[in-house]
Amino acid sequence: MADHHSKKSDPLITLPDLEKLEEEIKSQFYELRKGKIWFSEEIKREHRRLKTSLFRYVLQSRFFVILTAPFIYACIIPFALLDLFVSAYQAVCFPVYGIPKARRGDYMAIDRNKLRYLNALEGLNCMYCSYANGLLAYVVEIAGRTEQHWCPIKHARRVQHVHDRYLHFLPYGDASAYRERIDKVRCDFRDLKARK
Repeated sequence: MADHHSKKSDPLITLPDLEKLEEEIKSQFYELRKGKIWFSEEIKREHRRLKTSLFRYVLQSRFFVILTAPFIYACIIPFALLDLFVSAYQAVCFPVYGIPKARRGDYMAIDRNKLRYLNALEGLNCMYCSYANGLLAYVVEIAGRTEQHWCPIKHARRVQHVHDRYLHFLPYGDASAYRERIDKVRCDFRDLKARK
């Protein structure tokens, strides 16, 4: 019987393709200089021309969009608490278990505030979404590394989205593989150490 969980999922964009894509974007819209984003004067003018004023943006918003905004922004409190607790958990526990720490900065990309065609509210919305999605990716990575250490067993049923560590897990129901390989699998983070 084939183990449908052992099939490695293909990334949407492979690393060389991603690097090529980044180069194409850089050459067309922006440039990175010493880690800072730079736009040509022509692009800056185009950005300013296409910017919607904050007043017009709010005025054109649908009523229910405005009504739901407090619910969206209230999530910043649990997000910030999650960020604090997961970072503390990792800092305290990972050294004890010998699990390499996830670098928070690898998951946070808050750079859309540099786009001059966004008004203040659009910029805030983009910053919020970048933080929330980056944080959740960071949390998934920490949880995946934790799961690899404590319970590296694949699920019996197919899971829609699995974290990167899942590929290292043992087959569901294979007790002998679990007993034979658990100590090796729970400590096998060589691929992470090679990325550094």
